[in-house]
Amino acid sequence: MKGHRWVRMLMFLPLVLLFVALFGLVVMALWNWLMPSLFGLKAIGYWQALGLTVLCRILFGGCRGAMGRHDRWRFRMKERWEAMTPEERERFRQGFRGYCGPVAAPEAKPTE
Repeated sequence: MKGHRWVRMLMFLPLVLLFVALFGLVVMALWNWLMPSLFGLKAIGYWQALGLTVLCRILFGGCRGAMGRHDRWRFRMKERWEAMTPEERERFRQGFRGYCGPVAAPEAKPTE
């Protein structure tokens, strides 16, 4: 079963490389079209465009994977909320009212 995962990853790798290459070309084209005429900056090459893309990702996007910290926190909190009794949920809401203002109860899911 694990061997199939590697095969899929190897098949997916050319698509990722193609996407990165095209994205670098798009960044380079946009920079060279806009920045010299708007701000008087120099034109950049392909590798500089890729470097700029990586730098922007580090500075503004972080290096998280598919599920960010906020998403993991939300998932864990949802699991905890569903495991709470109604009394525990009300105590939790009361505790947060002082910090965040009124906290609305999540919509109840219909039971089948």
